[in-house]
Amino acid sequence: MRFKARSPVVIVIASSLWLATVCNLPWWQALFKLPQFEGWHGVWSSILIAIMIAGAITSLLGIWVWRWTLKPIISVLIVLASLSTYYMLQYGIYIDTPMIVNVMQTDAKEMSDQINWRMALSVTLLCGPFLFWMWSTPILYPRAKRAVIQNVLLLVLGMAVAIGSVLVNSQEFISVMRNHTKLRFLINPLNTIYGLTNAYTQPLKRDETVQALGLDAVIDASSERPPPLFILVLGETARSANFSLNGYNKNTNPLLSQENIISFTQARSCGTSTASSMPCMFSNWGRTHFEKRPYYTENFLDVLQRAGYAVLWIDNQSGCKGQCNNIHRFETSNLKDPSLCKDEECFDEIMIKYLPEQIKKLSAERVQKGVVVVMHQMGSHGPAYFKRSPKAFKKFLPECSSEVLSKCSQAEIINAYDNTLVYTDYFLSQVITYLKKQSAVQPTAMLYVSDHGESLGENNLYLHGLPYAIAPDSQIHVPWITWLSPSFENQRGLTRECLNTDKDQKITHDHLFHSVLGLMQVKTQVYKGDLDVYKNCTTVR
Repeated sequence: MRFKARSPVVIVIASSLWLATVCNLPWWQALFKLPQFEGWHGVWSSILIAIMIAGAITSLLGIWVWRWTLKPIISVLIVLASLSTYYMLQYGIYIDTPMIVNVMQTDAKEMSDQINWRMALSVTLLCGPFLFWMWSTPILYPRAKRAVIQNVLLLVLGMAVAIGSVLVNSQEFISVMRNHTKLRFLINPLNTIYGLTNAYTQPLKRDETVQALGLDAVIDASSERPPPLFILVLGETARSANFSLNGYNKNTNPLLSQENIISFTQARSCGTSTASSMPCMFSNWGRTHFEKRPYYTENFLDVLQRAGYAVLWIDNQSGCKGQCNNIHRFETSNLKDPSLCKDEECFDEIMIKYLPEQIKKLSAERVQKGVVVVMHQMGSHGPAYFKRSPKAFKKFLPECSSEVLSKCSQAEIINAYDNTLVYTDYFLSQVITYLKKQSAVQPTAMLYVSDHGESLGENNLYLHGLPYAIAPDSQIHVPWITWLSPSFENQRGLTRECLNTDKDQKITHDHLFHSVLGLMQVKTQVYKGDLDVYKNCTTVR
């Protein structure tokens, strides 16, 4: 089917209106919930805002009105906007720079959990009719000189219409933007364009050279001491509120509750996604300075290695986001263990199984000084929570057994999520069991901390990744659990009794860098004792 030939101006305006209306359903849904958008006044304000969005999009498209670029560019924009609309409606997320970075760093296995017929149908309905019409419509392109004038006019007039609409409706529009700042992250496709632009230009604002940290780092201890073994378990999507250790009304920690652990109850994350939180929590910048840092720096794993420790990263998820570039690393994604792996994904126990083998591959000289291991969990990664726990650990039923959370009740979603924590509890207990065996010959310790939390339907929000400033506490309140062998306590002069008196102190990922260096007795000028959560209970540095 072919439609009547049209001017490119018609195509641009039509696509701008389609994007401003159909592909902005989350925006309109949120806007119409505000009291100031009730009645005819609300209808008039909404029309002006739609014209403003369409005008801004028209202005952006003005530079692409050429024979070989117009339809492809519009197609990309509408598909991106349709995908964004689906995710915003399905999970209640917002599209900002950290979310864009998180999407760009998502691997194929993670993405496969979210691809389903509902997503395909929704995206097709949002973009299919317009794309069919556009690609079936011949376009009458003007000659080059006239095309330049036309494109400039589109750019200028589009911007004028956008600004004019804002001015006519300034009181309402500015009020909404100031009082409901998160809504700006719903405006399609401007949110995606801004997020992509910012994601790619942010690194250009800082020196690409990675600055070394802790050049003076040394192990501040007697050379005759037994070499310690320290395991940092990097949790995934675990929220503190669902740990029974921290007061949750369902027993998600039946095994850890029997161990001599210290659970810090008031820990907050550096970000709301793995992509934003992990690099931040391993750095010494702290959350408030991390995004605006003028240059890149090494992390505490590099400092530990520089001090002389053997450092190992074992990954059972989507990679280390650049944090293990300079150390020995082992990924489980290609393993074919029939008991622990299925559909190109392994349960977290696989990391314990291969740990002794990987430690043997480290420098013998460094191992004699001590070993630091990071285990990056698959943990509670959603939305396919049901895939993250083996059948034996499905304690809470019925659970949501679909990647499409809208198919399940909130109670089923929470059950599936809580089952992942029951399995994490088992996994951590197995790590402790391994460390107990090793403690016969060396001091051992474990620290578990999650990268961020998760929304499970509260206020109709799901998953994670909201801008930090507006993120609910469930996305940033994370577990922080410590286990120390008696020999490690003696070597550091630490006592559980002292640490338990501090377990309700407010701490953040900002403390991780300095707390790990402190536990491992690394002496360096980059260490800050006031950010070491264990220092007050340590008698040996």
